[in-house]
Amino acid sequence: NQHPRSERPRRSLFSVPGADQRKITKAQSLNADAVVLDLEDGVAYDKKDDARRLVQQTLSDTSQDFGSSELCVRINALDTKDMALKDLEAILPCDRLQAVVVPKVETASDVHFVSRMIGSHCAEDRDVRIIAAVESALGMLNIREIAKTAMDMNASAAKLDALVFASEDYCADIEAIRTDEAMEMLYARSQLVITAKAYGLQAIDMVHIKFRDLESLKEECDGGRQMGFTGKQAIHPSQVDIINEKFCPSARDFEFALRVVKEYETTTAEGNGACVVDGIVVDMPVYKWAVKICTRAESAGMNA
Repeated sequence: NQHPRSERPRRSLFSVPGADQRKITKAQSLNADAVVLDLEDGVAYDKKDDARRLVQQTLSDTSQDFGSSELCVRINALDTKDMALKDLEAILPCDRLQAVVVPKVETASDVHFVSRMIGSHCAEDRDVRIIAAVESALGMLNIREIAKTAMDMNASAAKLDALVFASEDYCADIEAIRTDEAMEMLYARSQLVITAKAYGLQAIDMVHIKFRDLESLKEECDGGRQMGFTGKQAIHPSQVDIINEKFCPSARDFEFALRVVKEYETTTAEGNGACVVDGIVVDMPVYKWAVKICTRAESAGMNA
């Protein structure tokens, strides 16, 4: 049974601790593109069972309305063995689950394992996707094989849909010194974007850890957008609206892209290969850029 692979907007990926009902309730009113109920780092070791029960209950309780947000769960890392298995067995039967965030992905087999678990625990008509977080030097070295799973799997299998860059774990793993400029992560972030785009995946940028500093969040969003990231992780409610706005095309870019598409299509229909819009030569690469801007703008609900 093949699913149409419609793209789900994931400008903001908002994480909420799975053991905290108050924060889960708050997440329902935030308009995040994706809400991630966290069973991993956001939950103390002795609260894992409580969190699993609460997350299962949240997924099953339709009176808890998350609006248009995609409902995701971040499981414990696969190297925790039993813990990750219990997470998957608890959440996969829940019809409202839309994606599994897999932390600390280091090999393609991590993705294949979660895909098989989804296949054996979910009805065929469900479209549960996989979001892989890359958090280590080894994960970064194997990122191409990890991303390639999106192409490898048979048509009906649950597929990888996005790559997430997990900055803090990555820096700890390679013993980088964390700076505000984040130059120590430029290579890894670029590598993740390039690999994601090569295999048709979304690329989701790092958490802005100084969550009270909204001005520097805006700058970091701009930097991520310029690099090609399609969205960003959020850990505080005040970050969500800023991230949503920053990972939308600006009204100016959207308006320009619409004119580029129209002019170029008219020009090529007349047998010419390029045209000029606002003093810029528009050929096929610029046209492709414009089409992507229009698609992203429309999926974010912007009107022409």
